[in-house]
Amino acid sequence: MKEILIDYLQRNRLHRFDLKAVIFDMDGVLYDSMPAHDRSWQQTMDELGLTHEPNEFYLHEGRIGKATIDIIFQRNLKRDAAEEEEKRIYARKSELFQEYNSGDTMPGSKEVLEYVQRMKLTPVLVTGSGQPSLLERLDHHFTGCFTPETMVTAFDVVNGKPDPEPFVKGLQKGGELQPHQAIVIENAPLGIEAAVGAGIFTIAVNTGPLPDNILYQAGASLVFDSMHELSEVLPEIIRLTGEVTA
Repeated sequence: MKEILIDYLQRNRLHRFDLKAVIFDMDGVLYDSMPAHDRSWQQTMDELGLTHEPNEFYLHEGRIGKATIDIIFQRNLKRDAAEEEEKRIYARKSELFQEYNSGDTMPGSKEVLEYVQRMKLTPVLVTGSGQPSLLERLDHHFTGCFTPETMVTAFDVVNGKPDPEPFVKGLQKGGELQPHQAIVIENAPLGIEAAVGAGIFTIAVNTGPLPDNILYQAGASLVFDSMHELSEVLPEIIRLTGEVTA
């Protein structure tokens, strides 16, 4: 573990960590919602007669909706979706998601957030979601953890994941931070790529069907099987960030 942290510092030409915040993705990290996202995307495209690959929407996780739709349109129709098409398709996908989503939190997520707060670190949310009821739902399940000032959603960015912009804004919302002052917890390859592109130490939790090597290839420094496993190791990780130097 120590060597992995030192390697991050050396690769990014940093001397030490100065941890102030932990940045969380939402779907697949805080909520067990990715199966419902995958199912609703698949059904929406099937209804349109548009082909897609197995587990493809896990690979697209983190993109803004328009980008995902355009990828499928380009493959099938050799064009981007028109604005009216995009709105109609995303509305249908959102309708199905509400039907299929259990609303369950990810086991271990509350423990991780509680520990982050006990350590006086700022929890920041960076999600590609644009759901209007997002804050209300988060406050119900993770009371007092997030505010509008500590959230980055689809409405806050021009370029979604895998572009670093969402995590650059996450650093800003965490208190105008530098990359070595935060760590990221992600589950998706595109989110990992975005966080690493922003220069932040990135931990992956593999809560979906993708193999670990895809998350490592995206740039994750550590990969855990679940948020529960991460909750058991996080105290050691945070302790070491206060000790290691490069």
